[in-house]
Amino acid sequence: MIWYLLYFFRGTTEPPVLSESNRLRRAFARYGRYAASHVITTLLVSVAVAAVLIYPFPFLYTTDFTNGASILPEHAWTDTLPLEDKNRVEPDVIMRSIWVHGSYFQALNKSVLLSALELQDELLGPTVNFDPRRHIADGVDLPNGTITDLTPDQRDAYHVANGLTNESWFFQSPLQYWSCSSESIKSDDDIIATANERKTQSTSVNVTLRHSTVFSGKRFQDRRLVAADALVITLVHNRHSPIGRLWQERAEALKSRIADNWDIFEYAPNGKTSELYEFQFRPLSTQDVLLLGLAYTLVIIYFWLCLSKLRAVKSRVGLMVTVIAQIFVAIFSSFTLCAILKIDLSRIPRLGYPVVIFCMSLENIFRLINAVILTPPEENTSKRIGQALGETGYIALFSVTQNLVILYALSKLVSPGVAAFCNFAAIALIFDFFYLLTFFLAVLSVDVRRTELSDALAKASIRSHRSASETQLHQTWIDAMLQGRIAMSTRIAGTIVMVGFVLIAQWHFFENESVLKMLGRVAFISPKHKDLSLSSALTEVHQGRSPASWLGLQDHMTARELIHVIKPDAHSYIARVFHPTIFVLKGSDRNLSANEPWFPPAVYDFWRHQSVPFVVTVLVIAAAVRLLMNYLLWDELADSERVGGPDGDSLLSVQSLSSGHALDVALLSACSDGHLVSVGLDRVIRVWDIKAGGKTYVLGEHEDSSIIQFPVLAMCIDEESHWLALLTADKVLLWNLVDFRWGPVIRAEPDRHKPEAFLFVPDDSVIIPSLLLIRRDGKITELRADYAGPNNFALTRESTIVSVGCITEKGFPAQVMASTREGQVYIATQEGTGWSSDVMNIGNLKPRELVSIQVLPDLGFFLVIRSETVDLVDSQTLRTIYTFKVGPVQPKSMKCFHSRPRRMRCGSVALWSFTLAYLQAYTRDLVIQTYSPQHEGESLCFCDPASPTRKTCCPWQRANESKRTIKNPGVWDALPSGIMVGVRRKTSDKPQVDTPQDHQPLPQPNGLRRRHHQPTPPANGHISQDNWEIWMFSHFGQKETWETLPLCSKVEDDGHLFVTNLGPMVRIGRASLAVGLSNVIKVIMVGNERFETGDDSQPGDGMPALGSRRRKGPSALRGKSATHCPHC
Repeated sequence: MIWYLLYFFRGTTEPPVLSESNRLRRAFARYGRYAASHVITTLLVSVAVAAVLIYPFPFLYTTDFTNGASILPEHAWTDTLPLEDKNRVEPDVIMRSIWVHGSYFQALNKSVLLSALELQDELLGPTVNFDPRRHIADGVDLPNGTITDLTPDQRDAYHVANGLTNESWFFQSPLQYWSCSSESIKSDDDIIATANERKTQSTSVNVTLRHSTVFSGKRFQDRRLVAADALVITLVHNRHSPIGRLWQERAEALKSRIADNWDIFEYAPNGKTSELYEFQFRPLSTQDVLLLGLAYTLVIIYFWLCLSKLRAVKSRVGLMVTVIAQIFVAIFSSFTLCAILKIDLSRIPRLGYPVVIFCMSLENIFRLINAVILTPPEENTSKRIGQALGETGYIALFSVTQNLVILYALSKLVSPGVAAFCNFAAIALIFDFFYLLTFFLAVLSVDVRRTELSDALAKASIRSHRSASETQLHQTWIDAMLQGRIAMSTRIAGTIVMVGFVLIAQWHFFENESVLKMLGRVAFISPKHKDLSLSSALTEVHQGRSPASWLGLQDHMTARELIHVIKPDAHSYIARVFHPTIFVLKGSDRNLSANEPWFPPAVYDFWRHQSVPFVVTVLVIAAAVRLLMNYLLWDELADSERVGGPDGDSLLSVQSLSSGHALDVALLSACSDGHLVSVGLDRVIRVWDIKAGGKTYVLGEHEDSSIIQFPVLAMCIDEESHWLALLTADKVLLWNLVDFRWGPVIRAEPDRHKPEAFLFVPDDSVIIPSLLLIRRDGKITELRADYAGPNNFALTRESTIVSVGCITEKGFPAQVMASTREGQVYIATQEGTGWSSDVMNIGNLKPRELVSIQVLPDLGFFLVIRSETVDLVDSQTLRTIYTFKVGPVQPKSMKCFHSRPRRMRCGSVALWSFTLAYLQAYTRDLVIQTYSPQHEGESLCFCDPASPTRKTCCPWQRANESKRTIKNPGVWDALPSGIMVGVRRKTSDKPQVDTPQDHQPLPQPNGLRRRHHQPTPPANGHISQDNWEIWMFSHFGQKETWETLPLCSKVEDDGHLFVTNLGPMVRIGRASLAVGLSNVIKVIMVGNERFETGDDSQPGDGMPALGSRRRKGPSALRGKSATHCPHC
């Protein structure tokens, strides 16, 4: 809200952006990195603090109003408000009282009780076995005019129990515990036990004799009254009641008659003999319930809408539970601290507390989540969390400080009950900020580590790279908000809800007044109430509690009962409360024998009886959370220790797998769970477990090695990482990676040429999935372990296959797309045990132009790649959706990756970004060509280009295009997150990325962010034969990232042979790949790598759509052709 107030000075409502060198921002960033790196420690701190503050909650609060514990809020507005006499409000009743003291906190002494009974009888007449409902003789005459005395029958006739009139009266006294009988008091052997047993006793008008109403200055222990400082005898009467006048006259007469036995004091602060008070008990009305229900509904809807737009979280339900848990833990922690600090929260309905804290907390939570989403995905989790917290932490701190200042100011202007709520809200804000920086930050870092949030980053990058000169379509704010183009920000909503609720609560206590008058009272224009004083003006008596503060302690159930007696149809009453006459028994010791305890009695009771269980419980909870987190996060913790180096700054890391082969590595195959299989020219086949640190074994080492016939032409691993298939000249060997055993041998037609494709077809109905073998002569062979012979299908008989792509997915028939040397494109679809094929007409070809295929398995589309164009084709209808213009493409060099696909309401597929990467045919430079929607909130729609589109659909013709060029890329690949990684000979220290002038420039000079200083080339200009370097380029996130790292940091330790060219390269998981360097395998990792099954092809992580990759699990996007999208 402060940024809105400063708009006229700053010209913007956005929070300021501190520089990265700012100390406050650096402090938050440093803490964020530490918290994300030490998740368990951070989580343990938050859980321990939460356990310390939540465990005492049931012991500090109660619904019993007489045991010394704090009172839980009810479903009602309650308060005791002192009023100003100048408001000229006529009271409904008058209250007079006397306070009887003995020695300090010895009011329950028998002698004090008997002396107080004498005073009571002097003021009211005989009260032994008081029962105003007893039969009154018909001959009783009620006096008229001036009254000098009344008989007991006449007195009782005016009692409210016999009918409410303008002369009614009743009284409350602790002596009623003993029926106002001196004999009962004398015969009672345990006065304190009697007072505790009869604490719920009712008077003749059904008003409970609670300890809070008949005693002042109480001491509790173990939820029982153990001492009291004063006996309070109270007379309540209407303005015209004769009993009130008699009480006043007799009290004046007593002062002279009993002066020998009593010290009498008149409590008259500021020279006043009486004050006006308003006692309220307003149950929640239907209007209140509807308003609170509407508020909760709007909060839940807003929360769910914001959460549903976060497409980069591992589990929305988990995140929702985390947010709710954080807020409720903050609320319960605040309740506990308020009980310790003696803040009375019983004045406001309990339903009002959570909704305000929810609104204020969501502001900081979603700001932090969105900041994490906008961080570069290639960076490690600790740095991303640190960067996000550095960008948002100081804003959250300013927001909390601003709200604390507002709450402090409001607490000085509103009624005491609302001021208590302001104190609670301030404490809850502090706790919520603490749990945000500990509990939520730790959980969020785990979620980031599991998902990397890359797809949302891609969208943010697209938005940040948009040219400022682009023309935006005119659109209303409501349309943009509903379509998700702008966020429903809570930067000011939380503060508005907080202030609004405080004003509404204040209005509830003064609902008979106009809004302007109420606001005027808040601003001290015409104050209606004043604070209740805790200290007594009678310093010589040393009262345990002043009469004013005693009135403020009256619980709402007492107010409810009194309202029912005085004004049965009302929710409040105004009483003129005369200051009590203080009677102190002569000879009493009123010196302070004990100071007022700092904390409520329940706190001391808790410490005496629950300290040991409390400490044990906290330790057990902390230990249990530690063990649970170690079990749940053991792989993430291992990864976080392994990735990023000591300083956690480097994204690239290299692991060498040496001593595995004596000669060069010829073939590599890998799966996402970290298994890597290598075949060397030394006729050794090794299986490496990268996740286990590089453990390895040799196939056939302890068995008859003749089972493996070399050469091995191809190999592949199934999607479950159970089976490894090795293709030799005339058979397929199967090795179980889980049970370490050979499977059945599958015979194949003899052929010593390397196939175009060799892959598993996922199928849950069989133990060993079938295999597809596609050879250059156009023959498709299906190999199954349960069939005796292969199943062949001739895709083409007269041509040679030059490029092939496959879509294999559970629940759908396999599809094979292939192009021939003559430029024909064939599409074969599996139908049961057979195949059917179609031929696609791709138009005129240039002489000697090569056509290649690139499949997009996540989308159900494929690319037909020619020298200068790329056709986007629907695999179901074979219709070309769009033709991309590209530079001269090196044959078979193109790769494609994209953002998470989603299905529009019309059934069409949509993306946030689409990237083509290929080698330029003449320069051999790597060209990265990215397409994004023209306007924020739109999606690239795979709909029929001839069909009309809606606002959220961006046709390919309107898509923005950006190009990047990387010189000398070497051997390269695209990781699932869209990060480009390659290995090349080092030729220059300068960034090898160019930006054409006719395309959008990068945010920084040269568009790059260099992380590390590279060694200077030798002075003689010669390049070492071992001078290989890894490069990494990412254009997702707020900044484009370029980083390099030597492939061989210590040449003498690698043990590789002399090499002039790199070996095969293969992707292992989501953020890693392996490359052969003669007889050594180099495993290159970018950021975090968890090696989870199926992780390398998670939809939405910018998966490179490579023809050899297989889609994991059924897809909701396949099986539907491209259609027009009238509802996009």
